[in-house]
Amino acid sequence: MNSEELKNLRDLRERIRHSTAHVMADVVTQLYPEAKLAIGPPTQDGFYYDFMVDTPFSDEDLAKIETAMGKVISQDLPFIYAEYTREEISAMNQLEPLKLEVISGIPELEVISTYSHGEFEDLCAGPHVESTGKIPAFKLLTVAGAYWRGDENRQMLQRIYGTAFESQASLDEHLERLEEAQRRDHRSLGKELDLFSIHEETGPGLIIWHPKGARVRSILEDFWRKEHYKRGYDLVYTPNIGRENLWQTSGHLDFFQENMFPPAETDGQNYYLKPMNCPFHIMYYKSSLRSYRDLPMKIGELGTVYRYERGGTLHGMLRVRGFTQDDAHIFCTPDQIEKEIDGVLDLTFDLMEAFGFDDFTMNLSTRPDKAVGSDEQWQLAEKSLMNTLDSRGLDYQIEEGGGAFYGPKIDVNIRDAIGRSWQCTTVQFDFNLPERFGLTYIGDDGGSHQPFMVHRVIFGSLERFMGILIEHYGGAFPTWLAPTQVQIIPIADRHNKYATSLHNQLSESGIRSGIDTRSERMNAKVRDAQINKIPYMFIVGDREVESETVGVRLRSGEDLGALSLNEIKKRISSEVEGKIT
Repeated sequence: MNSEELKNLRDLRERIRHSTAHVMADVVTQLYPEAKLAIGPPTQDGFYYDFMVDTPFSDEDLAKIETAMGKVISQDLPFIYAEYTREEISAMNQLEPLKLEVISGIPELEVISTYSHGEFEDLCAGPHVESTGKIPAFKLLTVAGAYWRGDENRQMLQRIYGTAFESQASLDEHLERLEEAQRRDHRSLGKELDLFSIHEETGPGLIIWHPKGARVRSILEDFWRKEHYKRGYDLVYTPNIGRENLWQTSGHLDFFQENMFPPAETDGQNYYLKPMNCPFHIMYYKSSLRSYRDLPMKIGELGTVYRYERGGTLHGMLRVRGFTQDDAHIFCTPDQIEKEIDGVLDLTFDLMEAFGFDDFTMNLSTRPDKAVGSDEQWQLAEKSLMNTLDSRGLDYQIEEGGGAFYGPKIDVNIRDAIGRSWQCTTVQFDFNLPERFGLTYIGDDGGSHQPFMVHRVIFGSLERFMGILIEHYGGAFPTWLAPTQVQIIPIADRHNKYATSLHNQLSESGIRSGIDTRSERMNAKVRDAQINKIPYMFIVGDREVESETVGVRLRSGEDLGALSLNEIKKRISSEVEGKIT
């Protein structure tokens, strides 16, 4: 499917889902007349609608709503567009307080429109399908609480989630993916595999990495550092807090304060937990006079930051309040830009492919209406991003006006084992901070110039990337990443000595192993090792002790038979060195 066909399919699905949300709202107001309407947009994978009701919806309610929706769809009622004045639409919605609030937020000169089908009419800009009968396949999924406007100080609403597709086959395929995603949920697997935990006592959105999870993180970090040093990055460590004037200069207190934790006062000065690493990297740049000969300067850090995320948005490791960004900032001259962007993409693809991700999509976000920086800077930056993507023959979508006010960017999305897309890598120009902090370098002409500054992350955050990895692998990490690569299973106590000897030899070779010395039957130990998704099991009994071999089984259940320790060590080492996934 080419890019044009993909766009047409996305547009069709958006219309179908928006229309299905309207049908659902219609049915809810019929079945529950006391329900007040909020909003009901389409989403990437479906739709939702928020309702203000006295009693939360139950699973039985969802089944009743779904059945009634089917009847409305079968009537093939046309969707009809209409426009109204502000006074007319307000009068129509006088019994809908949330709709009145939405109406009050519509700009004065903007058209106010509705779509109706049958007797139901809803404030809406569209688009929709022609009639309810053009909704081929849908399913209501879940119901959850959601604060109005996402503000925890506002009323709690009931949000019904659903999805709809252009065919029953596409819906069935999506529902199968949802079931598989549920089986792979990193929150459940994280607990089952003892990888991490979150506690109310320590605070929501704050991750405690358990030893097994910390082992995976350590491997990931070591790999990240090695690749960065190899590519000319210098790595730094910076503080977790900074004085108020730093965040004032950077603009965070003006534009980002609602996402920052409140300050603590020390020596008459306010200090904030850092929400980003960039001001500290800038301070390093400013610590010495820089020349064009010093550029490009690539400063990286696995830096832990803290951001206040609303409680309702937190989600396991994927949305947290404390996380470690694999952050880097590149300071360069205009003629170095394209080469540096190309280098970031090289690094991105090499790192991601090592984890088994080889399906990428790109978005290029361009200048918004309100922006800092000169026209020349924006044109050069956008052209550099486009040229780099084009020279590599990469397909990408242009999001016109989608860039931040301080610079254009490239987002790289990866697709996981069950087809879900995750946005991880970002390459973001910044014309704002170099200006705010007065960054300069001495050019080859002897004059003072402002460097170009590029923010970039590859994984995004270690917490979120770990959550993605758990779900991508279904908890079964490849051998090179697995916290325990080999579980040694002695059949009886008399085999423990040999098992310990094997463990020591594996450790000397850098292979991570454990010994199950419990008084359990061998089959139970094997099953437990498989449940814990350990790649290799070494079974040792009288025969193995006598022949100085091990009985090798894989977590898949495959039995490789008796092998010498050297043979199997070579196999494991080969998987680790080749990062076989």
